[in-house]
Amino acid sequence: MFDIGFSELLVIAVVALVVLGPERLPKAARFAGLWVRRARNQWDSVKQELERELQAEDIKRQMQDVRQGMQDTENQLRASGEAIRREAQEAQQQGDTLAQEVRAPAPADLPPHMSAAPDADAPAQESVAPEPTPATPPEAGAPPPQSTERQP
Repeated sequence: MFDIGFSELLVIAVVALVVLGPERLPKAARFAGLWVRRARNQWDSVKQELERELQAEDIKRQMQDVRQGMQDTENQLRASGEAIRREAQEAQQQGDTLAQEVRAPAPADLPPHMSAAPDADAPAQESVAPEPTPATPPEAGAPPPQSTERQP
């Protein structure tokens, strides 16, 4: 800022000696030194305060970054937990379905008259009334009773 060299300082000292005289010059030098010291201390104080504020802002920024990171992590964990919960429910449902299939006999194993629903692939058959069974068992060697209905 100020470009003052040794020669300029020497000129200022000689002028001060001539103007102030040898008696007042030491008091003036002490007074000038005091003001220079106060100015430096004030400048250092302002500088330290500015540095503290910058550090505080930096710490606040870092805290916000950490909070944002924590929120992102929390959201990811919640999403992962929800996904795992859904997958567990799906697996539970599949397990329940498989358990029911294992417990219930397969429709192919059941006789046709016990099946709950007809096969969609099988052609529709005419419903035939079951033959009435006689109250008495047929005798051995007797021909079976004949039905008047026509069999397909």
